[in-house]
Amino acid sequence: MIDFEKAGRLVVTCYDRNAPFLEAELIELGFAPSEVFRTHVELTGSLNDCIFLNMHLRTASHVLYEIHSFTLDHVQHLYKVVKDLPWEDFIDTDGYFSVISNVKHDSVDNPLFVNVKIKDAIADRFREKFGVRPDSGSSLNEAVFQFFWKGEEASLYINTSGDTLIKHGYRKIPGAAPMMESLVSACLLASNWDRKSPFVNPMCGSGTVAIEAALMATDRYPGLYRDDYALMYIKGYDAGVYYALKGKLQAKIKPAEDLILLASDISERAISASRENARFAGVEDLIQFEVCDFRETTLPDTEKGILFLNPEYGERLGDTETLEETYREIGDFMKQRCPGYTGLVFTGNLDLGKKIGLKPKRRIPFYNGTIDCRLLVFELYRGSRVPGKD
Repeated sequence: MIDFEKAGRLVVTCYDRNAPFLEAELIELGFAPSEVFRTHVELTGSLNDCIFLNMHLRTASHVLYEIHSFTLDHVQHLYKVVKDLPWEDFIDTDGYFSVISNVKHDSVDNPLFVNVKIKDAIADRFREKFGVRPDSGSSLNEAVFQFFWKGEEASLYINTSGDTLIKHGYRKIPGAAPMMESLVSACLLASNWDRKSPFVNPMCGSGTVAIEAALMATDRYPGLYRDDYALMYIKGYDAGVYYALKGKLQAKIKPAEDLILLASDISERAISASRENARFAGVEDLIQFEVCDFRETTLPDTEKGILFLNPEYGERLGDTETLEETYREIGDFMKQRCPGYTGLVFTGNLDLGKKIGLKPKRRIPFYNGTIDCRLLVFELYRGSRVPGKD
């Protein structure tokens, strides 16, 4: 049985380019990251810390706890190393486990072969010691072990999350080509929104941006909407620790009576989906929904607000030529109706982004899946600007 209080090496993975925002989250939660890479952040913590992280992190994909790190020069030596590990301390003979491998080595043509070698080694150890073995498969619904191998450096981990954390569990109606919740969270952190000033989301689609903003403003964390993680199937897991943390999640929720959150879309179906998703997330009453063209969205008069648009960008939806006019209209809308706001436009088409006709203050790089994207940040000043100072 594993000691869930024992500190070890943790690796928290995320979308490529999300790591700086994941690092900021970890620091805000009281952790001290040791190294930050493009797709993951490393730190020290226990398996009980992993429970906490799985329930709180908005920008992460998986939380991994290292079992064993070793030198490996050829795949033929993998079986023995794995078989010698005390897997009976991790799972029961009547349990279930799956294996994920991320491999870059000349001796391996197919990572699935590595998965099989690891599964065979674990199964054979159980057979030799107990005469029976746990079931295994590709489903991530119970214990999950993850293997990384690059060059001669190899590591085995408990994937404490199982199913990915990029979905936050409340979005029952996804809509067309939605941004994943973790990506939206990273964009909101990148925006430096103070979580108090007005937040307006035209073209809201299924409502993810407005909902994530409401969740952040009220300290609602993803663990409120999920009750199953892979570490719950590791020997030594104490359900009491989990339910105590669950109770604290509820207690952290704070009111936001003065917060102004607006979400609009020209599609009644989109607004209906947004309302339903917001209702499931418990924030429907915090968001004002409107069915209208983005140019007709209600804009509170403010000295400091956020305007967030995620228009189509011709990769999966829409036609590029038609969208050029849409982007020009977005620029006109921001210039004419949004003084005092910080305008954010998330796009995967940089050429279309230029059609906005305004010079962004920042171009923050992200990936949406495999699409190279930018969060364009525009400071929309009141009155005229001094020439050359924009």
